Amino acid sequence: MSDSVVAVQTPVPPPVGPDDSAPSSSRLRRIFRGSVGRNLGLILALIILIIVGVVTGGERFASIENSLTILRLGSVIGVVSVGMTFVIIGGGIDLSVGANVALASVWATTLATQTMGRDVHWIVMVGCAVIVATCVGLINGLMIAYGRIAPFIATLAMLAAARGLAEIIADRKTQIITVQGFLDTFSGDVFGVPVLVIFFAVVAVIGWILLNRTTFGRRTFAVGGNAEAARLSGIHVQRHTLWLYALLGTTCGIAAVMIMARTTTGSSTHGMLYELDAIAAVVIGGTLLTGGRGTIVGTVIGVLIFTMLSNIFTLNNLSISAQAIAKGVIIVIAVMLQQRIADRSRAVT
Repeated sequence: MSDSVVAVQTPVPPPVGPDDSAPSSSRLRRIFRGSVGRNLGLILALIILIIVGVVTGGERFASIENSLTILRLGSVIGVVSVGMTFVIIGGGIDLSVGANVALASVWATTLATQTMGRDVHWIVMVGCAVIVATCVGLINGLMIAYGRIAPFIATLAMLAAARGLAEIIADRKTQIITVQGFLDTFSGDVFGVPVLVIFFAVVAVIGWILLNRTTFGRRTFAVGGNAEAARLSGIHVQRHTLWLYALLGTTCGIAAVMIMARTTTGSSTHGMLYELDAIAAVVIGGTLLTGGRGTIVGTVIGVLIFTMLSNIFTLNNLSISAQAIAKGVIIVIAVMLQQRIADRSRAVT
């Protein structure tokens, strides 16, 4: 008797084609793990904050006037934060931005400068503020890039020096702006939108283009990600670092003009704690403190989150101390999330 052999056929799975859902789902995961996903998370946090403001503040929070107030208050520190984004992505940090704003505002509102502003044009005051602040940024860049001083130490020294020089120039007094043309230009609005908000929007758009659509932006990411690899690829790391701090100085000069317009004064007390607010907004926006990653859009949303948070606290008569505690907690949470994301990225690679 011959043994009968029974052939058992196992089903063959269908070939994976281009319409399979696996590639699309993995592509979706990559998108949400990238800057788009982080910005969506920030937008969600902003929406939650708006809901909290409406619930706790009611009509006072939801009014158009209050919305414009939030934008106006966030515009000055927002301009500084755009410049800070470049420096932190490039692997640096600047603790002197607040003192830089104060020095520029004082220098641009001295009697001599205002006299020139009346006799020639108010643009002299604007030019003075921007040039002074840019020079401070260049000095920081020279100390860090060519003097090889740690950014923390160099900018901490500049914080003390710039604030002290501002106090000497102003003789510890508040300088009132008397050039009416300057006040009329920067204190008004265009179609109901404050000029200061328009300045912030323009600076943010230019910053986004510079970071995402130019060689300068690509080099910034490269220097912050790995300075040695950037040097070996032909990037002049020292020179690029110098320009990053000069760029931040320029944004500080613009911010000085804006705060001069908002307060109609130049003072050595302007810009107090701006360095902390700017760094906090940049970190909340998803920029890594170690450099190499960040977005201008995230920074703008981070500025709005902090400004709106302060507005909600003010409307509910909560103290400045409580605001400071809340900001500190948010910063710690943001840094912890950054570390977790960075660890996951390293595990994937």
